[in-house]
Amino acid sequence: MSPHPPPASLIKFLEPYDRAIRNLALEMRSLVLDEMTSCYENIYDAYSAVAIGYGSSDRLQDCIFHIAVYTNHVNLGFNQGATLDDPLGILKGAGKQIRHITIKTSADLARPEIRAYVRRARKLAIDDARKLGETALRDIDGVVSTVKAVYAKKRRPTQSRPH
Repeated sequence: MSPHPPPASLIKFLEPYDRAIRNLALEMRSLVLDEMTSCYENIYDAYSAVAIGYGSSDRLQDCIFHIAVYTNHVNLGFNQGATLDDPLGILKGAGKQIRHITIKTSADLARPEIRAYVRRARKLAIDDARKLGETALRDIDGVVSTVKAVYAKKRRPTQSRPH
């Protein structure tokens, strides 16, 4: 059992997805929380995806990573991915800041480079905060989960799937 069980609201938001995608999202959550130890988890039941941000506060701008759950895959997003070393060339995206890795199976998530990129992004966030005289990860105990937004309109699965 995970030391950080998912909140009931997250389980509810994931119900409309196929079991494989639900499980993949929860596996990814476990990986991120293994690396983050103590953090804020900000949950969004959004228009096109269930999104979960992880960072040093409940503010969006303090997120280091995010998970976006789609119908056929789950993205592991790096909020400062444009400045993250990408020696393997696996980060996707062309925006000013965010990059992501698309994960379709548990085997994809188990690749050692996935955890290495998470560690690299966490270290980058801590180093950047230190340069600004801030604390990247505030002294909190465990994971503070908060539902930040629930969008009424959805462009994604909305009906519960069998467990």
